[in-house]
Amino acid sequence: MSTITPIVMPKWGLEMREGTVTAWLVDEGAEIAVGTPILDVETDKISNAVEAPDPGLLRRRVAQEGEVLPVKALLGVLADASVPEAEIDAYIANYVVPAAAAEGEEAESAYASAEVDGFRLRYARRGPEGGVPVLFLHGFGGDLDNWLFNLDAVAEAAPVIALDLPGHGQSTPKLPGTTLADFARIVLHFLDALDVARAHLVGHSMGGAIAARLALDHPARVASLTLVNSAGLGDEIDAGYIDGFVAAGSRRELKPVVEKLFANPELVTRQLLDDLLKYKRLDGVGEALGRLGSALFGGGRQAEQPGRELPASLPLLVIWGREDRIVPAAHADHAPVHARRELFDGAGHMAMMEKASEVNALIRRHVAG
Repeated sequence: MSTITPIVMPKWGLEMREGTVTAWLVDEGAEIAVGTPILDVETDKISNAVEAPDPGLLRRRVAQEGEVLPVKALLGVLADASVPEAEIDAYIANYVVPAAAAEGEEAESAYASAEVDGFRLRYARRGPEGGVPVLFLHGFGGDLDNWLFNLDAVAEAAPVIALDLPGHGQSTPKLPGTTLADFARIVLHFLDALDVARAHLVGHSMGGAIAARLALDHPARVASLTLVNSAGLGDEIDAGYIDGFVAAGSRRELKPVVEKLFANPELVTRQLLDDLLKYKRLDGVGEALGRLGSALFGGGRQAEQPGRELPASLPLLVIWGREDRIVPAAHADHAPVHARRELFDGAGHMAMMEKASEVNALIRRHVAG
């Protein structure tokens, strides 16, 4: 039987139901390599390119620009030139979009909460039940949805857990303290609450520094470490971003600040800004972010740099977007000599979003051994 590969509407984030096709980036008949951006899709959270899951020839563009389609809907078809047109037609005609969960059912089951040291921590679990889980830790002012392009992809190979740190997302809007050790202790007790003896840690920005601190303080609990555009490896950090994020109280003020995170500022949607403003307006969040930013990154200097002390016994992967305007990509060179380093052109501080396919493949290989 001929091999036909569908290109489908991705599921970016645990709550995504549909996406809008905004632009095709390649023509029918184009040879496609793995990871090639094929078309742009916009969701209520963010815009990004759908990348090729496999190599092949783009035989058919099924979805139309401007069309709103559910997750897993057929967008296009890859197949060798030898596959007859009639077979392509039959495949498209017979394609059935997998049934969605009942309204609200999947969203409710996607998240859970744990009571840890007086904090209610929101988290999500995906993937198989067995094996050493991969724990994702977001950065300053972020939440577990910062990993919306990564969780399901990594969960195909390993159990995945992501949480909202204290003072962030939908977890309790107060701080456990203002040091990396304070946050590392909460993460450790969170793992205890979930009965997780050992985990692969993946940390972005401040979350990377927290993960490094945890790895130093409790090495037996950490199977491997992946640092993505991480804090904790050098002195400099953009004080304008930290202070601007804390101070911004409107979409107009917040937009230029958040755009600093990306090499491509078009990824910042109105809904993304509105979600951030809704979070920042929660009681206690503004004060908490101000204290945390001043303690860890005051004056544009990083107060703690645990990433430089990581032992050679710890498998270490360092990923960076070369166009990072928040934490210089040169800090990747400060990681211990045994670290594997991967730097990407065309990506900024949110490399796990802008280079999702490549980052996911690196994480999967890293946690596999």
